[in-house]
Amino acid sequence: MAFAFHIPVVLVIPLCAYLLGSIPFGLLLTKALGHGDVRKVGSGNIGATNVARAAGLRAGVFTLVLDVAKGTGAVLLAEKLSNDSATWMMIAAFTALLGHCFPIWLKFEGGKGVATAAGVFLVLSPFSCLAAVVLFLLVVIFWRYVSLGSVSAAAAMPLLIYFLWAPGHAPPRAVTSGTLAVVLLVIYKHRGNLQRLLEGAEPKFAFSKNKGPE
Repeated sequence: MAFAFHIPVVLVIPLCAYLLGSIPFGLLLTKALGHGDVRKVGSGNIGATNVARAAGLRAGVFTLVLDVAKGTGAVLLAEKLSNDSATWMMIAAFTALLGHCFPIWLKFEGGKGVATAAGVFLVLSPFSCLAAVVLFLLVVIFWRYVSLGSVSAAAAMPLLIYFLWAPGHAPPRAVTSGTLAVVLLVIYKHRGNLQRLLEGAEPKFAFSKNKGPE
């Protein structure tokens, strides 16, 4: 299908998605709750896992929900502005993830993108997202490594998207390539965790305020 967008609209979709994704909810919440800068606690990450360490489970859950909402909101905005274009929804998805991982407000040092990616796929393919969440939970429950659960769920997403996109239909090419880009970015952001897993140095998750990296 040919797309006839005015230039401002073409710019609005990725720009709004990036800015939405770049909102550092984990940092804002921990400061608002009087727990200081989450970047100075544990792994220094602004994601839900480290926020839970720094400010407690409730703050971690709120961060998780808000980070998911960033991805969901970016894709829904693109859906509305592009008349349901899968290509533009995927562009918004990836730029929202870029915003979360490399926010301009924090000198491009952001989170690892798992929750925001979940929000993206919650809109694009709800069943794939649900299957990935189940896989994540199973890995964390059995091995207690959040990073391993995150990487496992991300790595499985291209296959889940392929089989669960729609009965008897493969996903559009833009969704397939965009999903691969999202997965590679999430895995890249977990490269330190993967190294520690190989070395046997990755700490297991607990809701205590220990200082191990995650």
